[in-house]
Amino acid sequence: MTEKEIKTNELCGIRCVHTERVDRARAECIPQREVERLALTYKILGDPTRLRIVIALGSGEMCVCDLAAFIGVTESAVSHQLRRLRDLALVRCRRDGQILYYSLDDDHVADLLQVGLEHIRE
Repeated sequence: MTEKEIKTNELCGIRCVHTERVDRARAECIPQREVERLALTYKILGDPTRLRIVIALGSGEMCVCDLAAFIGVTESAVSHQLRRLRDLALVRCRRDGQILYYSLDDDHVADLLQVGLEHIRE
């Protein structure tokens, strides 16, 4: 198929707005602020390094040194990525003496990963 044929196949053969479907979508719509935050969450998880950090933390808490060794990047790079993940409440930390341990913020973060993996493995 040519690009033009693909674009043509993505359009209706006749212009007809189904108002009941549009109204239903509007009724179920989430606020713009939440849409933007959700988009940012997926954007943050779209980075392979950050995604690998989140996946690693799915197995339990780890410190920056552990994560750097696992991913194969510098501790500074991991720390920078963790800051971004913390800003969106995807990970949290706790201090034990001089060591900061990171973990997933809650079960919803693990659920995001699980649903995504199930989808790509279908």
